[in-house]
Amino acid sequence: MSNKLRLYCNTNQLVYLREFLDKTLHATPLGEVEQHQVILAVEEICANLIIHSHSCNPASFIEIMTKISNEHAVFEIYDFGQGFNILEYQEPDLTHVIKSKRKGGLGIMLVKKIMDKIEFESNGTKNTCRLFKNLKSK
Repeated sequence: MSNKLRLYCNTNQLVYLREFLDKTLHATPLGEVEQHQVILAVEEICANLIIHSHSCNPASFIEIMTKISNEHAVFEIYDFGQGFNILEYQEPDLTHVIKSKRKGGLGIMLVKKIMDKIEFESNGTKNTCRLFKNLKSK
């Protein structure tokens, strides 16, 4: 099963993403807590793209395609903005974050902990981030 959603780059659009993901994940064997974690992870990537890569420009858009099989849920997020390679992301030192009372900057770390696999590719104009969640018990 696969579904596709286009979101224009306005953070108000994230409510549609949550609805889309909730419907998609409802048909999987993931428990409620795991479903919410996956929604959080995908939403974090999409929010970062909307805010940082597209500067909340409602004329721009990102697309999310879901592919659900018996074994995996795959979330492919496409955009044409400034690329950010999540695989090159360096996790911040939590001690420093706490001491400096810095807000933000922990979302990617959270995504890496929730999802089972992450892939990123860019051809210079189109960026694709794939997030994988295993659906079968380990």
